[in-house]
Amino acid sequence: MRTHVVLPDRLIEEIDGTVGKRKRSRFVEEAIREKLKRGALLKALKETAGILSPEEYPEWETSDKAAAWIRESRRHDEERLRRLRRD
Repeated sequence: MRTHVVLPDRLIEEIDGTVGKRKRSRFVEEAIREKLKRGALLKALKETAGILSPEEYPEWETSDKAAAWIRESRRHDEERLRRLRRD
């Protein structure tokens, strides 16, 4: 589908300087997709904020505790993979 979009001259010049005139549409398409994806992610984050309460999940109470939990989980996963590869 084609559409008409009005953009400031300076913005077009920046786009052309980055990707060239012949790739302008693709660049704009990718930028729009990224913006929509980011918006969907932010919406999901807002909708799920607070579902991991510190009382139920103390290991996620702070970012440091969460990072430690993730590291430990990955370590266990790596150990399990090593065991599975030996069998």
